[in-house]
Amino acid sequence: MSTEPETTEDAARETPGAEAEGGTPEGAETAGAAETAGAETAGAEAARLSEAEAELAAQRLERERIERRKAEKKRIEAGTKLSGKAADLLAAVRAVESGEKPVAAVFAEPEPVRRPAPEPVRRTQPVAPVTAAPAPEVVDGVGRVLAEGGAPQALAPQVVAVLGDGAQERLRADPWLLLRVGGVRPEQADGFARALLGAQCGPDDERRLRALTVWLLEQAALAGHTALELPALTAALAQRGVPDPDAAVQDALAEGEVLAFQDGLEESGEEESGEESGEGGAQEPVRVLVGLERYALAEESLADGLARLIGSVPKEAGAPADWDRVAAAAQGSAAELVRAVAGHGLVLHTGGEAARAEAVELLDSARELGLRAWAAVHSPLGRGRSAERDRVVTVAGLLSGAEGPGRDAEGALDLDLLVVLDAPQLDVEAGASLVESLPDGARLVLSGDPAVLWSAGPGRVFADLLAARRVPQIASRRPDPGPLGELVSGIGIGELNQVEAPGKEIVIVPVRDAGEAVHRTVQLVADSVPRAIGVPPEETVVITPGHGGAAGTRVLNAALKERLNPGPGRFGGFDPGDRVAYSPAPGRTVPGRVVGADAEGLRLSCADENVVVPRERVEQCVRHGWALTAHQAVGGRWPAVVAVLPGDAARILTRAWIYTAFGRAERHLSVVQGVEQALPRAVAEGLSKPRTTRLPDLLRPEAPAAE
Repeated sequence: MSTEPETTEDAARETPGAEAEGGTPEGAETAGAAETAGAETAGAEAARLSEAEAELAAQRLERERIERRKAEKKRIEAGTKLSGKAADLLAAVRAVESGEKPVAAVFAEPEPVRRPAPEPVRRTQPVAPVTAAPAPEVVDGVGRVLAEGGAPQALAPQVVAVLGDGAQERLRADPWLLLRVGGVRPEQADGFARALLGAQCGPDDERRLRALTVWLLEQAALAGHTALELPALTAALAQRGVPDPDAAVQDALAEGEVLAFQDGLEESGEEESGEESGEGGAQEPVRVLVGLERYALAEESLADGLARLIGSVPKEAGAPADWDRVAAAAQGSAAELVRAVAGHGLVLHTGGEAARAEAVELLDSARELGLRAWAAVHSPLGRGRSAERDRVVTVAGLLSGAEGPGRDAEGALDLDLLVVLDAPQLDVEAGASLVESLPDGARLVLSGDPAVLWSAGPGRVFADLLAARRVPQIASRRPDPGPLGELVSGIGIGELNQVEAPGKEIVIVPVRDAGEAVHRTVQLVADSVPRAIGVPPEETVVITPGHGGAAGTRVLNAALKERLNPGPGRFGGFDPGDRVAYSPAPGRTVPGRVVGADAEGLRLSCADENVVVPRERVEQCVRHGWALTAHQAVGGRWPAVVAVLPGDAARILTRAWIYTAFGRAERHLSVVQGVEQALPRAVAEGLSKPRTTRLPDLLRPEAPAAE
């Protein structure tokens, strides 16, 4: 049985019930969303928000932002034929592909110059979220429709969460709306539709074509894309048996289900050189992209906010001589970072684990100059690695108001400098919410290691900004120390070096098959590492490529539980003392431990906080957590790591995965190795699959180049 690879979809869900729940943000919002209220009331309530509630509140705010943006867009009337720009784009790209017209002829009209971003609408701080459970009669009605179509009635709450109070009528009128529930496959939706509609159901039904188009774009988002190129989308539709993919896309565009975009045109010298080269000269490539409105608006909002930061004058804090003084007190690249932040609203800072110390020095310097400076991390695990935990918050907690400085009277974050650590984990929605929330004159520093795995959500914000080269970039020159630092640094540049490890910092354990890999992993965690290294099992984490397979997290966690904390699993398979991975929202995983269980739910201790997971949410939110995937582990570090690479993982290994997994170890790394030469080959050649995003093109006409 092959290993189930850890895809971005795995990382976005990270829940044991992903097949049923799907981990959609819409569902999470419905389960419990924050109502917006006055900032004064929120100050008293926000302190009591749990990590899960903070996540849900942040998602509610993001949803409200999208709704406001949607109201500003000119919509195509439902049911009308496609016209205007969307139709022109589709016709133009087909003309180019067929060879009827050159690119310059069909896309000769330049894009209008984007205007400076307006002042964002500020949001007040949310109060404690109110659980919005669907009405029982609504759930029962949807359950009857599901049963009539042969679908599991257990899906009813999720259908109501996605489709709203009118779910019963909407689902009966359009059975393919079932595809919007996470984990439902097209063939399952087709069977459901046939059972409900009978002879009225056909493969070319417009409802089916629209649903498939949206579903494919949602799957692309789970893989990290914010949009798809039109040829890729139509090819995917053809593979799903759609007779006329172009017509399916046009219908989805006309109904407002998806949006089309033109990408790739330059306004500068390249066009002039193309004119000089004549008709036979090289033409600037043009892309037509199709995407979901949710991510399109988030990416546009992010680009506008970044442009506002780049073009604004940072708030004065002391005389220039004061900045020079604090920069002189720093060393090396830390001094360069201070000087860059002194004069710019947006700065990028790159480096490995040791570079985090430079971000801490920057915070100290900013506070010395009187700035209200805060740091934000992707996960509570990252907060534990920072020197000043009192000024380090999670991104979700900061946006929801559960953590950090709160918001001012205008709804902006009450700060002057924000340093975002683990910046590669920012997706476009979280990034948009952050930059929208910053006040005028604030400084933003995005700091992180560009070699780690990208965000679980769609986009590659940090990598896109680095590639755009529009703002100052400060590369840390502090090397990560010791044999582990040497090993991981080599992997980052594509070299798997033989490293001297006199203190047994690195141990390679060859195995023949997945069964032996599981046996040796349990032996290492329970016996060898505690005895030889002095790290107890509770401070060791196992990292493996996927959840499924003969050596995935499910099998490893079952074996580790049997050895380290055996029990009957009275509450949903869990017992007090079990290590768990708790996912309060898609893309967020917090390791913790089971404390107990009662009528209210499963009680956990996660990142020094007590969490109660309701009984009905346990299956969707909690996994055993002795073994994690690399996406779940990113942002955290442990004294000891056991990286498991079974033989069937060879085809899915990438340099970023290996770099991330090996880099989670502070003192000791054991590599249970069954992939043989596939490991150095993956380090040398296994680059991550590219993501299709619009951010570089959106930034191009707006942001001045970095000096």
